[in-house]
Amino acid sequence: MKVKAVAKPKAEKPAKVKKPKMVRDSFTIPKAEYTVLDDLKQRAGKLASSVKKSEFIRAGIKALAAMSDSAFLAAVKAVPAIKTGRPTNAKAE
Repeated sequence: MKVKAVAKPKAEKPAKVKKPKMVRDSFTIPKAEYTVLDDLKQRAGKLASSVKKSEFIRAGIKALAAMSDSAFLAAVKAVPAIKTGRPTNAKAE
């Protein structure tokens, strides 16, 4: 007498979550504003939370997106326009 093996039902695999596509970019920022990122990193460290510069930028984008139109416009106008592009090399050879 042969005993047939009972087939186990296959466990369903969880659906794979697609990672969001990342974009690399570069930008120019005044040194005074750039140092604020370090100040914010230290502030976050004191609050027991390690935060990367890119996370601050992403948090700022979320904060801007959540603002009313008038608050958004006021925040954008408070940032002076700067000349874009790479800084010129100070050394003349």
